[in-house]
Amino acid sequence: MFKTCKYTLLAMTLAVSCAAAGAASAQDIKPRLIRFGYGLNEDSVQGRAARHLAQELEKLSGGKLKMKTFGSASLGPDEQMQSALVGGVQEMMVGSTAPLATMVKEFGVFDLPFLFNSDKEADAVLDGQLGESLLKKLEAKGLVGLVYWENGFRNLTNSRHPVVKAEDLDGIKLRVMQNQVALGVFNALGANAVPMPFSELFTALETRTVDGQENPVTTIQSSKFYEVQPYLTITRHVYTPWVVLASKKWWDTLSPDEQKLIRQAAVASRDFERKDSRADSTKAMETLKEHGMKINVVSEEEIARMREKVQPVVDKYTQELGPDLVKELQDEIRKARG
Repeated sequence: MFKTCKYTLLAMTLAVSCAAAGAASAQDIKPRLIRFGYGLNEDSVQGRAARHLAQELEKLSGGKLKMKTFGSASLGPDEQMQSALVGGVQEMMVGSTAPLATMVKEFGVFDLPFLFNSDKEADAVLDGQLGESLLKKLEAKGLVGLVYWENGFRNLTNSRHPVVKAEDLDGIKLRVMQNQVALGVFNALGANAVPMPFSELFTALETRTVDGQENPVTTIQSSKFYEVQPYLTITRHVYTPWVVLASKKWWDTLSPDEQKLIRQAAVASRDFERKDSRADSTKAMETLKEHGMKINVVSEEEIARMREKVQPVVDKYTQELGPDLVKELQDEIRKARG
């Protein structure tokens, strides 16, 4: 009886495998090698999601679409990889929205501070009409936007002292993403904001070229910033997504079947990455405590004061990004809150 069940299960498994392979071969799919670049290290949420994407794509294509992943900015920082995609010399990547805002200014809307109260609100907006419309704008710039991964809520670290109130930022040299909104926000809060590629950040912190930085706790932990930053302040001041991108030059050479499979694998990687990121955030906090970081949470009253201080910056960039876009974003957030 046991042997019969065993052989039946084996036969069923083989049948499913053959069916998947047969379905892939019936489609217009050529053997391809896809280079996928990302900025964080292989042990990060980005690294795990990149491997998941590669495995999913290989499985869906019956082994024809193979992806080689390159972490730790080994293909260059986000800006360099974006240019490589536009030029058609690299196939895919995942990166921050901040560099994309230099090509499509509307992506700067995600750099506005204190927008989202929860990751569920962010998911609803990014996967909804607004998020999709922004991805479509990239095609005119030589990029295909596939899905949003989660980078997460950003928090502050520094090497000087705890940040309990806005005045504690006075004079702190703070590395920020390379965009005008982040510069304006932190300068308004009293910091000396310094734009810098992420790939240069650890060395800059170690040599005290900058005093601090702001990133989600998962990135703070996986990048080992605790080795050079004793103070972590939970502000959740901005929620930042990552965008999975493809080169349009390369994308246009693919068959509709290949494009469909890549989109399908990208959606699967998005769902995996968000779940992994949220679980990893909890673990990251414990790890950072174990490594001796001094952690404090900014009070709601002080967050309200910070909102007031940065409101002129928000008003300025609302005009530059487009009042209609910001209103649409705020309406989508309200809808998500229900």
